[in-house]
Amino acid sequence: MAKKNKKKKSAFAKICSITGTGMILIVIALCSLLVLPGIFGYYMYHVLSGSMEPQMPVGSLIYVHKEAPEEIGEQDIIAFFSSLEDSGIITHRVIKNNIVSGTFITKGDANEKEDTMPVPYDNFIGRVVLIIPYVGKALTALTSFYGKIAAACIVALGVILNLAGSRQETED
Repeated sequence: MAKKNKKKKSAFAKICSITGTGMILIVIALCSLLVLPGIFGYYMYHVLSGSMEPQMPVGSLIYVHKEAPEEIGEQDIIAFFSSLEDSGIITHRVIKNNIVSGTFITKGDANEKEDTMPVPYDNFIGRVVLIIPYVGKALTALTSFYGKIAAACIVALGVILNLAGSRQETED
C-alpha cells in the first residue's frame, strides 16, 4: 500500500496565521465602528471637553441619532451646534424643552449652571444614544492620514503573516 503524504502546519505556521487573521479582523472591526452606524442614520462624535463628566469622559465615542426636537425630553443628552456659523458641536443634558419657542435649555453635568443661551431647534443634531468611554481617541486617530496608513500597514502585515503561515507546512 502506498503511504499518502499528509501536510501538517507547524506551530510557527499556526501562530503566523492566527496573528495575521487577528490583525486583519481588528482593523475590520474598528472600521465597522466608523462606517456601519452612518448607514443606519447615526452620527459619531469624539468628546473633547469634560463638561459632561463623569458620564461622558473626555475621549469618549458617542453615537447620536436624529430625532424630532419635540420628542426630546428632560434629562436626555443631545448634540447640537454651538451656533450655525461655528461648526463646534456640544453635547449637554436637556433641562427643559421649550416647544413653543423651539429651544432647549441645556446644562453640562459637570457645570454648575445652565448654559447661558438657549439652543434653537435649528442647531439641534440629535439625541445621544450610546456612549463608549475612551474609544473616541483611538477612532479619531484611525481616521487621520497617519491612522489610515497605519491601518493599511497592519492589514498588509496580516496578509504577509497569513501567507507565511500557509507556506510553513511540514510533511507527515
